[in-house]
Amino acid sequence: MTLGLQVAWLLLLAIPVACIAWTVTHEEVFREPRQYCQEESIRADRLVRRKFFYLFTCEYCFSHYVTAAILLITHYKLLFPDWRGYLVSFFSLVWVANQYMSIYNRLRLDIKHEQVEIKAEEKDMGPRRAA
Repeated sequence: MTLGLQVAWLLLLAIPVACIAWTVTHEEVFREPRQYCQEESIRADRLVRRKFFYLFTCEYCFSHYVTAAILLITHYKLLFPDWRGYLVSFFSLVWVANQYMSIYNRLRLDIKHEQVEIKAEEKDMGPRRAA
């Protein structure tokens, strides 16, 4: 596989990693399990249990596990044809996926900020009277 094709695969495989990691750690559909995991990550007696549950609340941490699953499914290797290719692809996928999530988070913040500004402007204008 050429380097260009490997990079294309890297950029494409990072999309589902980012999507899954973001959805599990942020979206409403997983709110209840995530809240349970947040509580357990704080109050669990054993360190291993606290860290295990924390993994489901942190998109960066969770993206490592999603990446490992994606690599098991796809057998994607970057730069090297042996185990080193898996190692390089693992950390590269995690990094690119987290860049995607950062961009997505920033976009959501910008949209929310614009919505707040629009509501404030509408409130300042008050109800208009018919002339």
